[in-house]
Amino acid sequence: MAFRGRVENGVIRLDGSAALPEGAEVRVEIVTGAEDSETPSAGVSLYDRLKPLIGAAKHLPEDASANVDHYLYGHPKQ
Repeated sequence: MAFRGRVENGVIRLDGSAALPEGAEVRVEIVTGAEDSETPSAGVSLYDRLKPLIGAAKHLPEDASANVDHYLYGHPKQ
């Protein structure tokens, strides 16, 4: 479980309504700059991240999307 917050006057203030039990052991990690994002590609759209894969699958059966379970796992075709 991870919480975000800020240091104010030497005290760590958690964002939101994080209620931790008294005496809970915690680990504090300082994040700055680019490390502050949740994902390495923060700010880049899903389309831009997957753009190199568009059109990469060649020579698939015409019903590949409808029968993906058949081609991956051998289930009966639908």
